[in-house]
Amino acid sequence: MATGIKDKVAIIGMGCTRFGERWDAGAEELMVEAFKECLEDAGIEKTDIEAAWLGTCFDSINVGHSALPLSLTLRLSNIPVTRVENYCATGTEAFRGACYAVASGAYDVALALGVEKLKDIGFGGLPSFVGSDSGSLNWQWFPNMTAPGAFAQLASAYAAKYKIPDHDLKRAMAHVSVKSHANAVLNPKAHLRKAVSEDQVMSAPIIAHPLGLYDCCGVSDGAACAIVTTPEKARDLGKKGFISVKALQLALSSGAEMGYNDWDGDHFVTTSKCSTRAYQEAGISNPRAEISMMEVHDCFSVTELVTMEDLHISERGQAYKDVMDGVFDREGQTPCQVDGGLKCFGHPIGASGLRMLYEMYLQFHGKAGDRQIEDPRFGLTHNLGGFPAMNVSSVAIVGRYGE
Repeated sequence: MATGIKDKVAIIGMGCTRFGERWDAGAEELMVEAFKECLEDAGIEKTDIEAAWLGTCFDSINVGHSALPLSLTLRLSNIPVTRVENYCATGTEAFRGACYAVASGAYDVALALGVEKLKDIGFGGLPSFVGSDSGSLNWQWFPNMTAPGAFAQLASAYAAKYKIPDHDLKRAMAHVSVKSHANAVLNPKAHLRKAVSEDQVMSAPIIAHPLGLYDCCGVSDGAACAIVTTPEKARDLGKKGFISVKALQLALSSGAEMGYNDWDGDHFVTTSKCSTRAYQEAGISNPRAEISMMEVHDCFSVTELVTMEDLHISERGQAYKDVMDGVFDREGQTPCQVDGGLKCFGHPIGASGLRMLYEMYLQFHGKAGDRQIEDPRFGLTHNLGGFPAMNVSSVAIVGRYGE
C-alpha cells in the first residue's frame, strides 16, 4: 500500500540566483550561480551527487531538448541526468523527480535545478509554444487566447458567481499586488523591488479587464536548485533541525472543464484536488490553522486570490474578504508571497517552483532577514501551469523533520 513521501526526504541545501533582467548571464551562468550556493549550503562534495533533474520550459530558447546542458555546465561526471518540463510547474517537477528517486532508495543524494532565460528572446511577454512539442494545444484549443485574457475571464467568472462588485474585487486584487511589492522591497534577490500604493494599482492601465498593469507578473531570468537526501544520510552529515518533505502532489486537467458545463470558470479544479491529497499525505487536517506560510502561483493577482479557496484556506466566495482583512499579509495569520512572489521576485518558469521552496527553506532556517516569519511549522508551495480551463497544478508541503 502506498504510504506517501512524508519525512522520507530531507532538503540539505538550496541555492537561488537574483532574478531579473540578467543581461550579464546566460542560462549556464545562472545554473552555476544557483548551484554554487546550494552545494556550499549542503556542505557536501559535487561527487556525492548521484543523480540530477533539470527543469526548463522553453527548451529551444534556453538549453535545448536534452539534459546534457546540466551535466556539462556543472561537470557532473557520468551520473544520470533527466530533463523535465511541465509548464509553470517545471521547477517543482524537477524537485519531485529528485525526491522520489531518494524516497525510493535508488539514490542517497540527488539534485534538482530549474532555470529559464527569457529576457534575451525578443518578446515583451512569453514566447509562443507553437512550434514546440506543446504547439498542438495552442492551435487546437486556444489559438486566440492570451494569458491576461484567460485570467481576466477567471476574475469575471469569480465576481459573477459570488456577486462581488467590480470595485471590491479590484481593491482586493490591488491589495494582493501592494502586499507583494512591499515584501519584495525586503528581498535583495527579487526582480521588482519598489513599493506601490493601492491608488497606483487601481489607476494603472488596463491589460485585460479587470486586470491592470500591476495585476500581472513580469518576465524574468533566473535559476534555483535543491539537494535532497534521506533523513538518515542528513544525520550522518551532521545536519540538525533539517527540513523534510511532508507532501508532493500533482494534478492535471482531464479536459472535463473545457468539454462540459459543470465547471463555471471561477476556480481551479486541479488545485482543489491536488491540495486535498497533499494535506492528507502530510497529515494536516486544518490547513488554515496549520499552514504557517505559503508561496502560491500569483501569475496574476486574481490567481493568488482564487487559489486561497482552492487550497481550502479561505471559504468559497470569501477569499477577497480575507485578503482585505490582511490574513495573507506578512504579519497576518497565513503570510503569502513573503519573498514577493511571481509578481515581484519574478517568474523564470523553470525556476519558479524551486524558488518558492527556497523561500520556505530560508524561513525555516531563520535566514530570511527582515522578512523572517516567527517559528513557522508548515510551509506550502503551489504552482499552476497553463490556463484556468486546462492546467497543471502542483502542491508541496515542507516542515521540520519529525514534526
